[in-house]
Amino acid sequence: MTQVETAPSNFIRNIIDSDLETGKHQAIQTRFPPEPNGYLHIGHAKSICLNFGLALDYPQSACNLRFDDTNPLKEDADYVAAIEEDVRWLGFKWAGDIHYSSNYFDQLYAYAVELIENNKAYVCELNAEQTREYRGTLTSAGKDSPFRDRPTAESLDLFARMRAGEFAEGSMMLRAKIDMTSPNMKMRDPVIYRIRFAHHHQTADQWCIYPMYDFTHCISDAIEGITHSLCTLEFEDHRPLYDWVLANISIECKPRQIEFSRLNLQYTLTSKRKLNALIEENIVTAWNDPRMPTISGMRRRGYPAAALREFCKRIGVTKQENTVELASLEACVREDLEANGPRAMAVLDPVKVIITNYDQNTTEQLTAPAHPKDESMGSRTLPFSRELFIDRADFREEANKKYKRLVLGKEVRLRNAYVIKAEQVIKDESGNITEIHCSYDPETLGKNPSDGRKVKGVIHWVDAASNKPAEFRIYERLFLVENPAAAEDIHQALNPESLVVKQGFVELGLVDAQAEKSYQFEREGYFCADSKDSTAEHLVFNRTVALRDSWAG
Repeated sequence: MTQVETAPSNFIRNIIDSDLETGKHQAIQTRFPPEPNGYLHIGHAKSICLNFGLALDYPQSACNLRFDDTNPLKEDADYVAAIEEDVRWLGFKWAGDIHYSSNYFDQLYAYAVELIENNKAYVCELNAEQTREYRGTLTSAGKDSPFRDRPTAESLDLFARMRAGEFAEGSMMLRAKIDMTSPNMKMRDPVIYRIRFAHHHQTADQWCIYPMYDFTHCISDAIEGITHSLCTLEFEDHRPLYDWVLANISIECKPRQIEFSRLNLQYTLTSKRKLNALIEENIVTAWNDPRMPTISGMRRRGYPAAALREFCKRIGVTKQENTVELASLEACVREDLEANGPRAMAVLDPVKVIITNYDQNTTEQLTAPAHPKDESMGSRTLPFSRELFIDRADFREEANKKYKRLVLGKEVRLRNAYVIKAEQVIKDESGNITEIHCSYDPETLGKNPSDGRKVKGVIHWVDAASNKPAEFRIYERLFLVENPAAAEDIHQALNPESLVVKQGFVELGLVDAQAEKSYQFEREGYFCADSKDSTAEHLVFNRTVALRDSWAG
């Protein structure tokens, strides 16, 4: 299990410290309880780091991974597998086996029967429209269902027949008997079981009634011995129901629900429903599209797991809702990759350079460090011959003194190689430059020229004879507005340049680049080989992040 640095104190840690000091608990037990109805996103990363991080920081403590799988219509085993992979990739390991709320279906049913027997639940036959009408509004009280006082024996019989599949979907439901005048809408006789003839990814067709989330979650926590049930602030008004259920069934463990603010990130959607809509409308390709805020999308883009953990640590845990700048996440990624990303060279918009005074039958094997500040990464070999590619933006026929790259009649240094001087350009019929003819100084390899001339500029390059063609996918933020969830038309908020594809060349050594491992392409940005599309025959590199925040200011 990954050991994370101890996070700064926060109100949740203060509660836990107090519980341990008073002897209420000897150790803590947390859980991460995703619903397997989509892929995890950056908001889930905060919850993962919090729940698993607490278990790491306190002795003899543990964190469960539990799937709250109560809605078979929206859940899938593929989501389960993806979530498991995301948690592992972030560097965490759950305690024991994976848990499923569906493991407890028999116990949940028994507790529902117990509520009926104690006159705390009843079978209701109102339809959906009637149920909404009877519930009332935020400003007006609800009214009792006409089935609220049906005899206990009748509700028990009907509930058993619901389980046996005798009734149609929507014709009956089991409701908790609480208070239809409560100011908290969640407490107005909430539905705790509904009929649903659907195949379940874990229990197959054993059940045709399924418990509701609010009934299931608290009991699952109690069964697993959870001490502190951490969730985001939108569940704050669910807490009275959480406590009511546990108080009215014969279960010993009484977990404490504690809410914290969810992660709101600029220029980002974190609604699974809305993210799924982006996929269905072909705005993005899949849940793991590198523009998506999903953990799998960020992994495919080349974000290091350590950078996400550091980001979650920096934003902290509070009860105050706020929106975090996207630049803060990208800064964590840059800091990690600056220290840990090997260097390489790639040309994304190539133009050919011919070194006219270099032997056309010679190819040198130059050496360059894999990282300028970390000798432990070793070195890399750079083939060098008469023909090279440089970036088209690194040459001008004329330029002022502020331009530090190659200019006709002037010199520039090739990174880790020689000083060259542009002598002539060749253009096609449209006036586009197709070749730049240069001379080189053979005495300048790895050192400044000895004749006193100053060469201020350094540009990157790749050898034309031994390079590898590559596709470069330049990713930018998917939305142009800070809060796309509030946009009247989500399509108007989309960034039309969220993906720009370029064709160029990379160093020979990158033919075996490890997928999802980012390199710093010198002067271009951080890139990684795409885990889905890149092959030795067709290299595809995703831009992880630019060298600096291009959106600042």
